[in-house]
Amino acid sequence: MNPQFESIIDGVLVEGYGVVDDFLSHDEVIALANRLHERRQAGQFKAAGIGNQQITVENTIRGDEILWLDHDTATPEEAAFLDRIGEFVDYVNRTCYLGLRDFEFHYALYPPGTFYKRHLDQFRSDSRRKLSVICYLNTDWKEEDGGQLAVFLPGETTDATEREITIQPLGGRLVCFESGRLEHEVRPASRERLSITGWLKTE
Repeated sequence: MNPQFESIIDGVLVEGYGVVDDFLSHDEVIALANRLHERRQAGQFKAAGIGNQQITVENTIRGDEILWLDHDTATPEEAAFLDRIGEFVDYVNRTCYLGLRDFEFHYALYPPGTFYKRHLDQFRSDSRRKLSVICYLNTDWKEEDGGQLAVFLPGETTDATEREITIQPLGGRLVCFESGRLEHEVRPASRERLSITGWLKTE
């Protein structure tokens, strides 16, 4: 049994989201952040779009730059991260029977002042995204740096008010939540905000 995987899933089952620190070690955070910056300097990143095909770039909704990860072209650090996600998928399937068959991940870089307005990760026309996963690559992040992930939890009853929780984007921290249930947003930060973000999917 993997205690980190167990903690994440317990949180998802009870609250709809799970948070675990030190999913990545400090050295792994540094290495992946370095790979991210190398790939961006090489011109491999592009402005993120919105919608199912992510074609339309709309800076008033989101301002991040992304690069999709591919196991075939991954560096050793990237491949190790994707392998660990594969282990997590296997664990979720054994314990929760979600029928996950695939996952997709990208680097995400938010320049200072950019954000992603409140949204849901699951598309109306495509329900394959079951769990959203974010792993942060920021070092020495302070609360005053901003960039929090705000997650909106539905009320327990139809007339109950929703709850909002905010999560600091600390390096090595992993956040997981239900893609089709929890709306969320990324608040503006005063410095670059780095992560690997993706989805665990059914066929």
